[in-house]
Amino acid sequence: MTDADSIGESDDASDGDAATEPTGSVADRLESRLAETLERRGAVAFVHVGFPRDPGLRYCQVVLEERSDQSAAEREQPLTAVAFDGDTREWFTATAADASTHPARALASQLADRVAAGTVLTPARLPHDAALYLEEAGFEPASTDVLERARAAKTTAERERIAAAQTAAGAGIRRGAALLADATIEDGHLVADGDAVTPSRLRTAIDEGIVAAGAFPAGNTVVNPDSGHAPSSRDATVAAGSVGGADAADEPLRPAEPIVLETAPRGPGGYHGGLVRTLVVDGDGGRERRAHVGATQSFRSAAAMLTADSESVTAVEADLEAEVRAFGFEDPDAVATRVGGVGLEPRERPLAGGDEIEPGSVVRLESAVRVEGDRWLRIADLLVKGDEGERATYLASPSRSLEPRALLEE
Repeated sequence: MTDADSIGESDDASDGDAATEPTGSVADRLESRLAETLERRGAVAFVHVGFPRDPGLRYCQVVLEERSDQSAAEREQPLTAVAFDGDTREWFTATAADASTHPARALASQLADRVAAGTVLTPARLPHDAALYLEEAGFEPASTDVLERARAAKTTAERERIAAAQTAAGAGIRRGAALLADATIEDGHLVADGDAVTPSRLRTAIDEGIVAAGAFPAGNTVVNPDSGHAPSSRDATVAAGSVGGADAADEPLRPAEPIVLETAPRGPGGYHGGLVRTLVVDGDGGRERRAHVGATQSFRSAAAMLTADSESVTAVEADLEAEVRAFGFEDPDAVATRVGGVGLEPRERPLAGGDEIEPGSVVRLESAVRVEGDRWLRIADLLVKGDEGERATYLASPSRSLEPRALLEE
């Protein structure tokens, strides 16, 4: 079979055991899960092929960095193939720099010289040509999601990288808050330093703050996202039908209306942050104040819930929603909550449904409340589910206040 999107059969429901795996390093975590899964599936090796920004490949390269087996130049090759032999716990790599042929073909040849022909486990979306080269060498590809499962819980070093990216996210949001704090009102619009404050201008300010803090915006900064989180503040890339139309990025913002700032920068180590704040300039209270109280209370409840036990994504989303609705938001469409893991991607496992938020996970929690029409109040923060016996805690971030100046006074 060479269909890269449906390689072989998978028993991924039983891949890995979070309760018994080592937690000291990415290498320990991944190699333990790979070896266990290879043995259970009767496979001879694990193989992945991709480009440097592929999060699965990047995770494998973190292992190679820890093992000091790969140079910085090799990590930047446009296409890389890696393999893990579960019996010897050895890694093999092939890149465009050290192979005169396709890296996947070179890697398949290396494997054929070291292990017997048989099943090799790969991510489901292995490139089509890579699957063909493996079959050509006598191997039978079969899919597994062991890589994604291993990435769900984070080591101490990974959490530190995420925390650094979250610090940069906070710096960006504060830069945006500073612009709003200095804004005055002219003809019903917000103006700062003589120019209108627009979503595009706010996005630029946030991104400048992120860069100054040593991280990369990575195209993830959004001002006033629509209900599907489409990037409505990006001028030329605004999707047809997004809130406000194609010119929304340059429309002056108004006082007394919620302004949502969302960002998920990537740190130098490749790990992301995730932060959303809603600010109101010259607000008059009312519904957005009640929505704000409900949203902030939901974060306290979720932290207590995840301190007490491991829970599924669905259970935490339901808890967030219940806390918000307790403040009188009964309309079925008035509240939206979203929970998902953060790491080498802005959203990764635990991601949906029954995915468990296990000890060591870093998750992005968001509560959103419809204020009026298409205007929402949104807040999101990153929470670390502690190891056994530890409290679940939020990573440091700016105030959740609706007042722009409050974010600058910490």
